[in-house]
Amino acid sequence: MFNQLLAEGTAKVSSEELRGKIQTVRGLIEPDSLGKTLMHEHLLWDIRSAEQKAAVDQGPEITLCNCYKINYGRLKVPRNKIFRSWETATREVQLMLDAGGNSIVELSNGGLAPDPLGLRNIAESTGAHIVMGCGHYVDAYQDDSNRDRSVESFAQEIRSQILEGAWGTDVRAGIIGEIGCQAPWTDLEKKVMLGALIAQADTGAALNVHPGRHEDQPKEVIDFMVSHGYPVERVIISHIDRTIFDNERILRLADTGCVLEFDLFGQEHSYYSLGDIDGLNDAMRLKYIRTLIDRGYLAQIVISHDICHQTRLVSNGGHGYGHIFENVIPIMDRHGFTEQEKSAILVENPKRLLTFA
Repeated sequence: MFNQLLAEGTAKVSSEELRGKIQTVRGLIEPDSLGKTLMHEHLLWDIRSAEQKAAVDQGPEITLCNCYKINYGRLKVPRNKIFRSWETATREVQLMLDAGGNSIVELSNGGLAPDPLGLRNIAESTGAHIVMGCGHYVDAYQDDSNRDRSVESFAQEIRSQILEGAWGTDVRAGIIGEIGCQAPWTDLEKKVMLGALIAQADTGAALNVHPGRHEDQPKEVIDFMVSHGYPVERVIISHIDRTIFDNERILRLADTGCVLEFDLFGQEHSYYSLGDIDGLNDAMRLKYIRTLIDRGYLAQIVISHDICHQTRLVSNGGHGYGHIFENVIPIMDRHGFTEQEKSAILVENPKRLLTFA
């Protein structure tokens, strides 16, 4: 059955054919094949600003000698924000598999230089399940032509990326996102979000949201969805661990029924380059997760690393995609997380969300 489903990978599918299946870059798979899953990563990306892309000097080569300085913001290196090597990415994904992981959700969508054929190549070379996102990132990364587009045009684009193929290829997306928002939320971003919600309703895909860097913005996004009549149980709010730092707000967000994603595992220093935020370490992230579990929200938690800088790759001295499996799971064991809790976070919740409804 697995090989039969994979063989369907290059054909257009209908929403009915997707229902009850997970769509990877190689085609459809049965949900039980997914295994342990990282719900928010980037394997091939370009997150440089327009100004950084235009600059001739992209900074020094990244080495073991300057890796820490770059990570701690002491050395600004734009080349750290772009990574296009299929070969190196394949090695990095293999290390994740060797560490005990099985699947990766890759969310380099519009504005972040998506490479569907590269993702398919990595999946074919390693055997990993890779689920690709679609749609558009935040306002500043979008093409100016998007400003004149209608909500329905965004909805149709996203539907096509799921049912036919994305960014000029026959590689189909299996999740919507990460749909970009910022604080304050822009009109363009709201149009994209409405288009994403329409496409979600039409296809049964899950939807991942990149919220703005304000503690109340995740709830603003959820309230927006509810006010327009859309359910939020299959909406994943990314980057909780750089956005909300008090239990009251986190629990209020969980009360809505959305999924909370702690996706900066492996970043264990207080320095955060994109805002006035004191970063968490992995033990702190697990404390927030424990609070959510104790309040009954186990089914609404997923985790990942959100790797989008070269210095976080093993090849450059970083923790890599295997970090959660190699290092975080043992910490969970020491802190009394049960097998059922770990399985829910790493296997069952991703399987439910990535299975088309």
